[in-house]
Amino acid sequence: MNGGRDRSGPLRGVVLDTDGVLLDSAVVHAAAWKTAFDACLAEPASDEPGAGAPFDADAEYRRYVDGRSRYDGAEAFLTSRGIRLPPGSPDDPPGCGTVRAVAARKEAAFRDALAAGAVVAFPDAEEALAALRTRDVPCVAVSASRHARTLLADTGLDRFLAGVVDGEDTARLALPGKPDPALFLHAADRLATGPGDTAVVEDALAGVRAGRRGGFGYVVGVDRSPDGSGSAALRQEGADLVVCDLMTLVREVWGEVR
Repeated sequence: MNGGRDRSGPLRGVVLDTDGVLLDSAVVHAAAWKTAFDACLAEPASDEPGAGAPFDADAEYRRYVDGRSRYDGAEAFLTSRGIRLPPGSPDDPPGCGTVRAVAARKEAAFRDALAAGAVVAFPDAEEALAALRTRDVPCVAVSASRHARTLLADTGLDRFLAGVVDGEDTARLALPGKPDPALFLHAADRLATGPGDTAVVEDALAGVRAGRRGGFGYVVGVDRSPDGSGSAALRQEGADLVVCDLMTLVREVWGEVR
């Protein structure tokens, strides 16, 4: 954990990322991406060295995919390997011929994981959201995933939230993905708080960057890695505070839970 910079006033609302902050789902997303990407990397469409190496579900997931929409994440990773595919269309079946086909393969793998009950809430999430509610600090959850609203309801966390903004909303409103701050700014509007009075809580590097670009009053990085290996990168992207769990955030910013 690192100490945060001084704030000019109290924080009146909190925008929290869903995957990796509230739900232990980032690892499930990463595994689904690995299924999708490795199928395409088996026969690389590029002669660049390392183009066909398997997808790294830790480092490459955090660098290219985490926090982005399915299409943007697929395109960013494939481009990093020198693989340039046509965009395709939203109804492309799972495959490797277009960016949307790769994204569709990931979606199919993720749905299989959901059917197996792979996603649960982090143990600290309900306690922290309840503590913020007792302090009259409203919270909105955000996610690039179209599954976030359903998963938050399934885990019961939605009852602590003032709202949810997920991938369905971003598609309907044509909001650009992270690191653009549009998703967070829309969530702040839902809270009726200005960005300067609002905290953003993120585990993704692209999300921390978006919070900083959006002018939010406090940008908090959550590093849930067992060895704290993600903390330095979160600080480098501009996190004011890095914590390993949400209750540490509540105590650091709003004082001891009573």
